[in-house]
Amino acid sequence: MAVSISTLEVGRQIGSTTVDITRQDLVRYAGASGDLNPIHWNQAFAEGVGLPGVIAHGMFTMGAVVQLVTDWAGDPAAVIDYQTRFTKPVVVEDTTARPGEPGAVVEVTGIVGAIDTERSTARIDLTVTFAGQKVLVKAQAVVRLP
Repeated sequence: MAVSISTLEVGRQIGSTTVDITRQDLVRYAGASGDLNPIHWNQAFAEGVGLPGVIAHGMFTMGAVVQLVTDWAGDPAAVIDYQTRFTKPVVVEDTTARPGEPGAVVEVTGIVGAIDTERSTARIDLTVTFAGQKVLVKAQAVVRLP
């Protein structure tokens, strides 16, 4: 069932999900994006520059969490704007010895933050946390709906 602008209410939750991240995900993303910075795959390097460990790419995290909105809207093209600020790193443990176990779990919840019936758009505000701390703030996706 497609979401309709006429059925939305400000403050209504659109859903919640978790995003499991492994170091293998980061290596694949690095290859696809061209961001080969060793802080995203090399523990010793990451710690050597003062990080607590290997961290997920900010754009990887941003892209993974907006999936909640595209799934809800039923069409990735419905997202016409998406913005956020990065506040904390997502540290991804090495779980290669434990196949299937994520190195980090990011929690995402979406709420209808604003509705513009004239433009047939809704702003979805995302709360994105890792280890009990917000890792993205002002994460907002604008969606055009029928």
